[in-house]
Amino acid sequence: MIRLDSLGLFEATASLPEQVVDAAEASRGLAGLPDRERIENVVVIGMGGSGVAGDVLQAVVTPILPVPVAVVKSYGLPAFVSENSLVFAVSCSGDTEETIEAASEAATQGAQIVAITGEGELDKLARGWGVPVVPVPKAPAQRVAFGSVAIPPLVVLEEIGLFPGASEWIALAVDQLQRRRNELAADDNPARDLARAIGRTVPLIYGDNGIGSAAARRWKTQFNENSKCPAFWNSQPELCHNEIEGWGQHGDVTRQVLTLINLRHDAEHPQVMRRFELTDQWVTEVVSAVHEVRAEGEGELAQLLDLVLFGDFVSLYLADQEGIDPGPTPTLQSVKADLRAR
Repeated sequence: MIRLDSLGLFEATASLPEQVVDAAEASRGLAGLPDRERIENVVVIGMGGSGVAGDVLQAVVTPILPVPVAVVKSYGLPAFVSENSLVFAVSCSGDTEETIEAASEAATQGAQIVAITGEGELDKLARGWGVPVVPVPKAPAQRVAFGSVAIPPLVVLEEIGLFPGASEWIALAVDQLQRRRNELAADDNPARDLARAIGRTVPLIYGDNGIGSAAARRWKTQFNENSKCPAFWNSQPELCHNEIEGWGQHGDVTRQVLTLINLRHDAEHPQVMRRFELTDQWVTEVVSAVHEVRAEGEGELAQLLDLVLFGDFVSLYLADQEGIDPGPTPTLQSVKADLRAR
């Protein structure tokens, strides 16, 4: 447990295995799904804690999906979106303005839309369009609804016939999440140890350009919102073509302020494994420390969600040791209020 938690984020985070089970069940048997033969591409629209649905889909399904996947985290849509596009419009609140605008454009272009949403404007629009809706249960914060938004697209693709076997991969992921949750909710655990090691330094998270990248992005945003601290991420192998050159200067500064965390998993390309080893050699002297978190579980979905859950707990424990309430996000709410007032 953590001492200061006004919104109950610790309990909500620990419930991820059950959330995944519930989301999968809510996504089965939807009426009005398009035929597999009609789908030429898949698009996921979503921002912030809802946008993770696209990150998960791109990381886990893209390597085996017979059609391309695009993730939209803005107001507009790619020009290729048409009646042959399957568009997932994802908004935990149902009122995310970027998602509503992009989804409305998709409807105008005749796309096949599935809405994954809470009770809000998007829910009203989707029901008016007569498209399938997967309800997102109310959560204390969007960022702890990870399973509620990430799982439905996988199940829908299975139901259509584009991602056979999704249910088996989800079941394996739930098994791993239960094991990891029980480990990380204990008083002494590796997530709390990593939070202590990070301390007042700035986390820099590296993953590969796949599930490691999706997990690294999630870790960064959880540090931002839960721990209220800056954090940065990058992915292999791309960072070996640019970022590593930047370690040639200012080592006296960076070794005081940055902690590198490598997120590793079993599906890495052999050359990516080697790049992690080389990168560690080059940066060890210019960062405070280098840590590694290795995914566990069977299958890429299980390993991605395992890394996500580990990072969520680290961010909560980091907030706890600094005496920070992880729940409220006053700066984000202020920006949204200012935008609504325009």
